[in-house]
Amino acid sequence: MVKRFITNSNQQQQSSDSNDSNNEYGSSYNYSSSSAAGSGVATEKYQNKQISSSSSSDDNSRDSTHNNNDRFHRNDSSELYDSLARPPNITPYSMDARSRIDSDVSITPEIRARSHQSPGNDYNGYYARKENSNGNLNKYMNYDTTTPKSMRYPSVSNLRKDSSFKEVVIDSTNYDRYPIHTPIKGQNSYINLESKVFSSSKDSNSSLSDKLFESNMNSPFGGYPTSLFPLLFDEKEDDDFLHNPDPEEEARLYKKRFVYDLQHMSRRSIGGWLGILLLLCGGAVVFIVIPALTYTGFVDRGDRPRQGGSSSGGGSQNGDNEYLTAYTYPQLAAIRTTLVDPDTPSAAKTRKAKDGSSWNLVFSDEFNAEGRTFYDGDDQFWTAPDIHYDATKDLEWYSPDAVTTAQGTLKLRMDAFKNHDLYYRSGMIQSWNKLCFTQGALEVSANLPNYGKISGLWPGIWTMGNLARPGYLASTEGVWPYGYESCDAGITPNQSSYDGISYLPGQKLNICTCDDEDHPNQGTGRGAPELDILEAEADTTIGVGVASQSMQIAPFDIWYIPDYQFVEIYNFTTTTMNSYCGGPFQQAISAVTTLNTTWYEFGPDAGYYQTFSIEYLNDDESGYVRWFVGDDPTFTIYAQALHENGNIGSRTVSKEPMSIIMNLGISNNWAYIDWQSIYFPVTMSIDYVRLYQPKNQVNVNCDPTDYPTYDYIQNHLNAYQNPNLTSWEGAGYSFPKNILTGNCKSSKFKF
Repeated sequence: MVKRFITNSNQQQQSSDSNDSNNEYGSSYNYSSSSAAGSGVATEKYQNKQISSSSSSDDNSRDSTHNNNDRFHRNDSSELYDSLARPPNITPYSMDARSRIDSDVSITPEIRARSHQSPGNDYNGYYARKENSNGNLNKYMNYDTTTPKSMRYPSVSNLRKDSSFKEVVIDSTNYDRYPIHTPIKGQNSYINLESKVFSSSKDSNSSLSDKLFESNMNSPFGGYPTSLFPLLFDEKEDDDFLHNPDPEEEARLYKKRFVYDLQHMSRRSIGGWLGILLLLCGGAVVFIVIPALTYTGFVDRGDRPRQGGSSSGGGSQNGDNEYLTAYTYPQLAAIRTTLVDPDTPSAAKTRKAKDGSSWNLVFSDEFNAEGRTFYDGDDQFWTAPDIHYDATKDLEWYSPDAVTTAQGTLKLRMDAFKNHDLYYRSGMIQSWNKLCFTQGALEVSANLPNYGKISGLWPGIWTMGNLARPGYLASTEGVWPYGYESCDAGITPNQSSYDGISYLPGQKLNICTCDDEDHPNQGTGRGAPELDILEAEADTTIGVGVASQSMQIAPFDIWYIPDYQFVEIYNFTTTTMNSYCGGPFQQAISAVTTLNTTWYEFGPDAGYYQTFSIEYLNDDESGYVRWFVGDDPTFTIYAQALHENGNIGSRTVSKEPMSIIMNLGISNNWAYIDWQSIYFPVTMSIDYVRLYQPKNQVNVNCDPTDYPTYDYIQNHLNAYQNPNLTSWEGAGYSFPKNILTGNCKSSKFKF
């Protein structure tokens, strides 16, 4: 609380007149009040009043020393005697004020004695205890030092010698903070300073603060009765514990906080806890109870058809339920523990090669398990990508939704279904970076989509080197379709030819890559050649389907023509060399073979399956590639057909680990599309995939020792995982330098 000391109005006027010229700050703060008799209404207003003294110059000099530290925006000759609000047991003359009164010779002995009196109130709280006495409070809390200087007011110790303690006056104001009744305006109010409130009698047992709060006395905060003063320290209110917390009570409540919270929990809190408990119970039922009951067979229905059993219409005995599949999948049963599918017939475990030797079955997938899915990570051997195959400007979106197994076959289904702003959706499946092979015979049994005589669809079964991921153009740049181990014009962009024979950027991972450059195994020419087992189209002249079987290579022969002296065709009535030999991005050594219309999805006697296969060895001298339709070979390319030609060296039969790809596409880049005759949805069905290899040359690894790929792929994942990137540089990488064009050295290759 704040005390205000008043002076005589005459002295106030005299002070104002005498200090106009000496006012250092222009004005000082003074607080005034007015009271209406019997109304209990107080008004308070801040006014700029100058309080001066008529003391001698010696007194002014001495008093200025006392006032230096407590001056609060006032002139040198003015004094305002206030103090800050204190706890209720602190007397008006406590703490800093006592020391100042003792040192001030202008203070009478009577006032100095009264400043040392003990508080006389009835407070009995935390601060009134022995261990928390007022002495301790004074010891650790100095209001003069803890309160910012900008918020402190002059102490009574700075009372000027010539300014009577009983002569301070408070001006009235026109502003009423508590407008209960109309106040008296423009009137000076005086406090009877002779009353017992300011008595210094030794017989008084009460402090000044106690006297101020007698019910009929005027408050020092504005002159209104103290009974109406809103800030009563002894009144108990509900929020007192917030403003003056008791540490002992807080510690006691903290120990019992959980019990206290439970006892005072609201309905809303109870509802929240019940909701959490229900969620936990539901999760336990879904993820623990139901799987346990299913695993033990407790919830199996007796009318559920079992694998190998029968059920009329695929439903229960009463016909109320229809089952999607007759297969059951106990936990972990879908994981293959062998590369050869257990459903593969024993008669298919070997295959006779071109030289008459018997090659063994090293991998097979019969697709007999119903409902398999091929999202990324679903299957051990296959992945169905979720991409647009922009390399050939396809019109469909390849989606994993379009690939599944049904009726013992793999289904690749194309729908006229808008997807990713394209109007067709189809499926592709690939074994990239999961299952690869080097040399051997790959056999696939397939039923082709739609009618055999209708042009437009692009079903494919093919293989490509694992250093390129199908559909990811950044990964294919500079490696597809290279199979080359020379250091000459063949590794340069455009083959260093200005006639437009090649638009390729050059062989990125060539045999003469410089030291310390980015290469999977320096000193070996690397790439991603392509071998097409089947690309189906239609011969509309004779009204039958045909199969294009080819080898894609780079760099290119002049006019894309290999040495046909080393190309063998077995039946000219069904197989001819393809008139398309290549273009600026690839050279294709290709032959086309007519197909039976019964090997298609629709048409008379349709629905039969036919095998399409490839057999190859990659030896530089005796290597070859042979294609088959059924059990009959269609044509063979020998390694000598790829010998040196012009300014390029020999190309090789692929020595790279090759991944397997099967897809159903549609593109104007492939063939004329007869939209009116394609009956969507159409489906390409795969009965099985089987891989054979020589007994002493078995390799189904995508990361063989002499042609590694794993580390290189891991070091360039951005190119292999982002199908939207179309260049190696766009993926954040650069082509390695070579000794032919890079002005550097290679310790692995010498001319």
